[in-house]
This record gives sequence, structure tokens and C-alpha cells, in this order.
Amino acid sequence: MTAEGGVPNADSIHPFDEWRGAAGIFVLVELRGPVADQIHALQLRFDPKLAAFAPPHLTLVGSSGMGPIAADTPVQRLRELLEPIARDTPPLPLRFHRPVRFIQTDTVALPLDPHGPLRSLHDRIKKSGLTFAPSRHAFTPHVTLSLYRTLGREEARELLALRVTEPVLVDHLVLSVTEQPRPPRSLFELRRGG
Repeated sequence: MTAEGGVPNADSIHPFDEWRGAAGIFVLVELRGPVADQIHALQLRFDPKLAAFAPPHLTLVGSSGMGPIAADTPVQRLRELLEPIARDTPPLPLRFHRPVRFIQTDTVALPLDPHGPLRSLHDRIKKSGLTFAPSRHAFTPHVTLSLYRTLGREEARELLALRVTEPVLVDHLVLSVTEQPRPPRSLFELRRGG
């Protein structure tokens, strides 16, 4: 089902295609500093297509737990409902768990604890009054290491054995809109904790 080099054929369907191509507004946390450099290097090595697609990031809204925000939501409304949440939430230093492969996929990701302060932030956004598309998946915060490639057995074993010990600081929210067929574009960024 994949072409040479692990790039999906036109006939293959990846389990995440349904949300990756969805129109809507996503809330992301872009990784910055040494942890971003380390994860980007892993993505370049194990999935160059993913590394070229976007900087390493955590999708807080638009994937698991809740789908994207309605694409026609005015920027003023987004700011009105999300600025107070960002302002009242202190920066969150978080640590990654060991890499995992999502069930029945070739996707390898670095999970974060789905409970505690990150879950509280997710739930506050979910209850903000914005309109979200449904999600078929429970809230599973993570940073994807490999998405497009089918890793060989040894590559998968090596990637799953790696550890990222550098903490990630969740101190901002980036709102990005996807309007097919155009590529995603950033709307604005909110700083956390003031």
C-alpha cells in the first residue's frame, strides 16, 4: 500500500486522513528550543515528509478529544473566548512519556499525560462556547514522530526505544486554519499566563 520509500500511494488511506484534511481551526502548541530541535531531527531521520510538512507541534484542538473549530468562526470571536483562557493559564512544563505506536497504524508518537493541567486546558477550551467538529478519539495529547512512512522492523524498534527527556513548555497557543485545498495558515498566537 505504499510506494518506494514509504510514501503512501494514491490508493492507500491512512487512518488519520479524515482529520488531517478537515477544514477548520486548530489550536496548536509549537515546540520551541532544544526539544523542538531534537524532535525535528528525529522526524527528519524517520519521516522526512512529516518533518517538511510542519514544525514539531502538539495539536490541542482539532484531533483527539474534539475536532476542529468551525472554519467560519470570526477571529474576534476566537480572541474573545480564548484570550481569557490563555491569560488565566500559567505556562505548563511537561515531560514526554516513551514513544508509542498507535493501534492498527504505523504512526509513532510521543505522548503527554492526558490528565492534569493539560487536560484542564483542553476542557476549558472545549467548554468555551466555540463550535467544534466531533472527534472519534479520546483526548490523547502527543507529538508525532512518524506518520507518513511505514517503518521497517528495526527502524520501528529503534524509534520506540528512544527517549526524549527534554521538557516541553506549553506557554502559547497558535490558532491555524485549514481551508481545503489551500495549505494551513496561522491566524494568531496567544501567550499563556499573561
